Amino acid sequence: MNVPFQNIKSSLVFFLVGSILTTSLHAAIGVKDDEGRRITLYQPANRIISLAPHITESLFAAGAGDKVIGAVSYSDYPEAAKKIPRVGGYPSLDVETILSLKPDLIVAWASGNNMKQVDKLAALGIPVFKSEPRYPLDIAKTIKHFGILAGTTEISTKASNEFIQHYMRLKKQYSNKTKIKVFYQFWNSPKMTINGKHLISKMINLCGGINVFAGLHSITPKVSVESVIATKTDVIIAGDKGENKSQWMSEWAPWVQVPAVKNEQIYFIDPDLLNRAGPRILQGADQLCELLEKVRKH
Repeated sequence: MNVPFQNIKSSLVFFLVGSILTTSLHAAIGVKDDEGRRITLYQPANRIISLAPHITESLFAAGAGDKVIGAVSYSDYPEAAKKIPRVGGYPSLDVETILSLKPDLIVAWASGNNMKQVDKLAALGIPVFKSEPRYPLDIAKTIKHFGILAGTTEISTKASNEFIQHYMRLKKQYSNKTKIKVFYQFWNSPKMTINGKHLISKMINLCGGINVFAGLHSITPKVSVESVIATKTDVIIAGDKGENKSQWMSEWAPWVQVPAVKNEQIYFIDPDLLNRAGPRILQGADQLCELLEKVRKH
């Protein structure tokens, strides 16, 4: 049976239009990363590599945990993350292992990873999302973006909204309280802190605190005991799980010129909560805000 040429032509046009529409729909899966680069996928990512612990946490929060096939060292939360194959450490990646896993998306830490290695992976055609949250609500945006890329938007949108609501509750409750001078110490030898650009400093502000070293140039500067004395800080918050508590306390004990030492206002917060730019940072903020309130009452 001969099929009229017009019918064949119509069918071909219909097929081509359908193909274009389908491709267009897939191309709509895209977001801008934290460097403003457009990341576009033609289908939701199913084989994701996470290159930082905080990224791993955010991927799980976005409902994409079961799609993470590789992660760097210290990606230990939630519990399921411990079972994910390792692809090196965040400052030094195992590129061969990453390639062998055949990822369809890599999520990198812009300031923490070896960018030469990351760019090498991107040059091979693997989509790379660069993450660098600088403000608390950037974390909510990141979770939402991960959900878009992984096709888990229902979960990620809910998690993102809950983060925003939690943040706004803390802001309403604490940000207008009497200001407390805070020295945040995340390392003891040498003593190291954070400046005003660091995300932890934003959490101190959220709780009604003032980062006494906010004005320093380096984002993680070394400081002397004498410079801490000069700040007359009201409280010292140590980013430590408590394993080094006795050592840190004994080192500060002689320096009673510091109001925080004299008044015994030295406290410890698990660094995984405040140091990681992931969803648990608000758990750290809860503790931080409660401690500053304790200092106010004292």
